[in-house]
Amino acid sequence: MLNADAIQQLRQLKTDIESTKVVLSGTIKATNGRFGFVALDDGRDLFLPPDEMQKVLPGDRVNVTEQVGDNGKSQAVIDELLATRLKTFVGKYLIQGKGHFVVPETPGINRWIFIPPQKRLNAEPDDFIYCEISRHPFQDSKGQAAILRILGKAGQPGIERAFTLASFDLDDTWPEAVEKQANALDESAVKDLSEGRQDRTARPYVTIDSPNTQDMDDALLAEPNATGWTLSIAIADPTALIDQGSAADVLARQRATAIYFPGEPLPMLPDAISTRLCSLMPEVNRLALVCDVQVNNDGSLGNYSFHQAVIHSKGKLSYELVANLIQGRDDDETRALPAEVHNSLDQLHQVAGALRKWRSAHALLGNERAEFRLRLDENRRIRQIDPAIQNEAHRLVEECMIAANRSVADFLGKQDNGLFIQHPGLRPDRADNIRALLRDYAPELADLDPAAPEGYKDLMRQADQASSEVPVKSIVARQLARAELSFTPAPHQGMGLNVYTTFTSPLRKFSDFYVHRLLKAALWQEPHQALESTELEQLQATQIKARQAANSLDTWLKCDFAKKLGDQPMTGVISRTIPAGFFVRLDSNGLEGFVNCKTISGKYSFDPITLRLNGKSRFFQIEQPVTVTLAGVDDERKQINFKLVDKPPAEETPTA
Repeated sequence: MLNADAIQQLRQLKTDIESTKVVLSGTIKATNGRFGFVALDDGRDLFLPPDEMQKVLPGDRVNVTEQVGDNGKSQAVIDELLATRLKTFVGKYLIQGKGHFVVPETPGINRWIFIPPQKRLNAEPDDFIYCEISRHPFQDSKGQAAILRILGKAGQPGIERAFTLASFDLDDTWPEAVEKQANALDESAVKDLSEGRQDRTARPYVTIDSPNTQDMDDALLAEPNATGWTLSIAIADPTALIDQGSAADVLARQRATAIYFPGEPLPMLPDAISTRLCSLMPEVNRLALVCDVQVNNDGSLGNYSFHQAVIHSKGKLSYELVANLIQGRDDDETRALPAEVHNSLDQLHQVAGALRKWRSAHALLGNERAEFRLRLDENRRIRQIDPAIQNEAHRLVEECMIAANRSVADFLGKQDNGLFIQHPGLRPDRADNIRALLRDYAPELADLDPAAPEGYKDLMRQADQASSEVPVKSIVARQLARAELSFTPAPHQGMGLNVYTTFTSPLRKFSDFYVHRLLKAALWQEPHQALESTELEQLQATQIKARQAANSLDTWLKCDFAKKLGDQPMTGVISRTIPAGFFVRLDSNGLEGFVNCKTISGKYSFDPITLRLNGKSRFFQIEQPVTVTLAGVDDERKQINFKLVDKPPAEETPTA
């Protein structure tokens, strides 16, 4: 037995060790395995062995100490839990013996979590469930969960959407205060707010959209003048009906954007506002924020002005109808349009042509890639996938929206308070790779600086004409940074513009809704509460989460549909390459699937310069046509797998 002096000495030794050890802070990064990493604040990633990983959850903030493991390499030991980010997650209910567990389907949680009896909500085995962490595993390396909601079972109609909403913590119900606010609004509110606004109800504005669209937030009109045209873009004005700080205003900022899930979107604003009182429906008076801009004969923009107005749309026209009119087709639908609408549409077509010609010469046009529309059945699964043809009417609307957004960006750039969309072009860590690509494969472009706005713009303009054995433009396009929201004006390199923002979708995007408030504050001194930097970061993070949720549901439904493809050969193009293999996008329906190099004879190395997989006698390059068959669907990873239909090496030729 230790005497009092010995015990005191041990205590002092422990205190000395604690005071001298180096404690490092970081964030937990999970992997597909049982181990993980700690992303230290000093920029390093420190290995976290399985026993330590059992104590934490993805995203946890921790203090760790660095030790040398049995293998002689550095690893982390959890010292303290500082904060936990993961509060809720989804999974499947499992009974094993006498234990009731949730098997998480949230990436990074690679363990079963016990659910105590009082937290089970009468769930049944194989139910998908939405849970919260009721006891963090830091206490005992196990943790506990409580069921918040039973989502349903695999195969039930709509389970994919319900699961996705829960996975991303999205709510598809309206809070009582928001419903009360929306229901209190009616046509009399529109009439009352019309007082003092410009009356443009006699002018031939029309909306051009898909037949099933209800939340119409733009209407167009064009008139010729001595030097070109006056283009008038009327945008729905929800900020007139929604008071700042009200329940609907707060929720719109929290949701950040409408999410267009297949078959059943998740709107940003209640239907009473977005599809009725603010939607620019035909034959009713509606409030609008109007941008009038001079478009010169060469497609350049002249003076612009903004107006609070009342409009009366003369028709809801489909893209197909307008495209038919542009092509000169004479049928009952086109003949039914009033002459003034005919004339305006003709002028709009001319305006759009001039605007597009200017952008082609002075900015950058987006790549037009084949798009597809998912058609769902009564069980909310994909019945078929149809091509979504982009016609002249789509391009007409696109050019008008960009012209309006450019005008707003120019105006806000001259104010002290603005919101912009900037695009920094190449990811900084890829610039040297692109320089090497140009030097080795397109020397005529090697003098351009791809990291500078003008150099990047010139590169993307000239890349199609480069005499190169690799698709330079596509390689560059796959190494771009993400566009970001910013309070300060900066180039949008992806569009080749010095400054850009969007204000044309205020019913669907809070950033556009907020830009309306900025315009009104600058032009008409309406009171306005500016966003803080942290609020802007949260807004952008929520937008990213919304895109991830939409992609997640899209992928799940496509994986389910792919199981019906059979074993027939299908043509496609390589859309992306990674060291382990390549992804193929099918020509017929746009489905993307993975071809693993392990399923192809030979060994392949990945070239980060050309994004090419090189073998002894063949290679695989983005944009390369290939033929594949379905190899299966990985339900756990939500991934379609293809198998290459082999061709002799002589048939493999570079894609210019």
